[in-house]
Amino acid sequence: MYGSIAALVSSYAGYLLETFVTLVAVCGLAFVVLWGARRLGIGRPSGPIQLRGTLPLDGRRVIYLVQVGAQVFVVGAGEGGFTKLGELPATDLPSAEATGAGRFGEVLSRVMSRPKKEAP
Repeated sequence: MYGSIAALVSSYAGYLLETFVTLVAVCGLAFVVLWGARRLGIGRPSGPIQLRGTLPLDGRRVIYLVQVGAQVFVVGAGEGGFTKLGELPATDLPSAEATGAGRFGEVLSRVMSRPKKEAP
């Protein structure tokens, strides 16, 4: 009787040890892959799209200024997804060095006050 209990405990301990070793191996592999991807620059922004500013409104809503080439889009994000709020030429934005606290609000009010273009 004691032999079967010892065998059961031994097999259970072996199973736990095997599970723990597998978990450590998977975590180690994930770390190595993520570290390698970071070193190679995978996931870094590239191309003509650039985030020029953000304005958190509350815990679930944010307004973004996204520059695509020579245009800047004002995009709202919330529970319902993304919504284009407006657009303006990139030349209307202040340079990155001149941007300070409160400037985003000025740009947003300028974009929101423009008359909307009629769709053809």
